[in-house]
Amino acid sequence: MKCLDPSAIDAAERFVWLSGRLLDRHRFAHLFRGAPAEPVIAALRPYQNADGGFGNALEPDLRCPISQPQPVEVALRLLDELDAFDDPMVQRACDYLTTITTPEGGVPFVLASASEYPCAPWWMAAGETPASLNPTAALAGLLHRHGTRHPWLEPATAFCWDRLDRMEQTEWYEARTVLTFLEHAPDRARAEAMAARIGELMIAQGLVALAPGAGGEAHSPLEVATTPGSLTRRLFADDVLDAHLDAVVAGQEEDGGWNVDFPFWTPATGLEWRSIVTIDILQQLRAYGRWPS
Repeated sequence: MKCLDPSAIDAAERFVWLSGRLLDRHRFAHLFRGAPAEPVIAALRPYQNADGGFGNALEPDLRCPISQPQPVEVALRLLDELDAFDDPMVQRACDYLTTITTPEGGVPFVLASASEYPCAPWWMAAGETPASLNPTAALAGLLHRHGTRHPWLEPATAFCWDRLDRMEQTEWYEARTVLTFLEHAPDRARAEAMAARIGELMIAQGLVALAPGAGGEAHSPLEVATTPGSLTRRLFADDVLDAHLDAVVAGQEEDGGWNVDFPFWTPATGLEWRSIVTIDILQQLRAYGRWPS
């Protein structure tokens, strides 16, 4: 079993200091060096706009200053990481979500205004965009996790269940947001049964590679079973996850960071994403016990 040693963590820290945003440098210091959470929250605050939404390249591939649905998910994930859902940013973000929610009860994947500024090709949108499980499901799941009370949440939850009950196929990014919803939805029996079905669907569609280094567009089981306590952890045998964890430990680059499995459309976002992914990988390795003793 491969584990990180202290020098690997030092190398990762140096990489984040060289390449990461201020926000992520503070995240690293808080998560792995015992620094307080307040500087992370303070660094997040300028990404929130007057309308309560988030923009300003909080999602690195969306460079527009205008609020978008996806950066709200990014912000909530960060506040979840910090156990800071009592911050006023959360309620303001929910107020923003009500302004972009469609009659179906969900929010779109992206708003057309993203195309007015530089963004990755996959964020280009034209005209009206319909409600989508991505990111509605993740937003609802994170709010349920913290018992957040807001008028936006009930119709969004109903929207998610309706789409899930009718789901016959999915794609990677949609499935990941769905799993966040199912981890925290209040109806636990329904959520656990649905998580098993969605996990099996992901495997059947070839979205998950059981062998490390399989190539293609399939993703690691560790991106499904993100922690040992994940609902979908039971889908994978111990030896499968152990092999992938060994591969992750070995995958640290000479510069101290980890690479990402999607293309960079501009060099700046590549470094930003690598810093984000490096921090996320370190958290996962620690959760799975691949940490220095």
